[in-house]
Amino acid sequence: MDLVVYLSGEIHTDWRGQIKQGVVKNSLPVTFTSAVTDHEASDAAGDPLGKEEKGFWRDHKTAKVNAIRTRTLIEESDVVIVRFGDKYKQWNAAFDAGYCAAIGTPYITLHDESIIHPLKEVDGSAMAWAQTPEQVVEILKYITKE
Repeated sequence: MDLVVYLSGEIHTDWRGQIKQGVVKNSLPVTFTSAVTDHEASDAAGDPLGKEEKGFWRDHKTAKVNAIRTRTLIEESDVVIVRFGDKYKQWNAAFDAGYCAAIGTPYITLHDESIIHPLKEVDGSAMAWAQTPEQVVEILKYITKE
């Protein structure tokens, strides 16, 4: 079974690379997509639509442009991995998880034990909760098994 997996969430650690390495190491039939992980580029996605004097309107345009990519890629995915780090609050990741739940796309959350409580609703709709990228790779091994 070939899978398209969307990687959502935290951009400050190498969890995406670790999962990709595990998939390559195990020769799994997985194709990855992702949000734009360059923070500055993502924040500037709406800038081609014109300069804004107020930050709210810049962010508003940017959110809509980013949503074109995010919604399209999530809708084309078989599974979404949603990573929550402990350094920053990933509101966008929570939104992605909610969107997956709303459209019926299965998702796996990836976070440590210290943030179980604030993510109880997000985890409640997830198909699995992993604490390490290696656990995610093991799940991908299982669901792609012939």
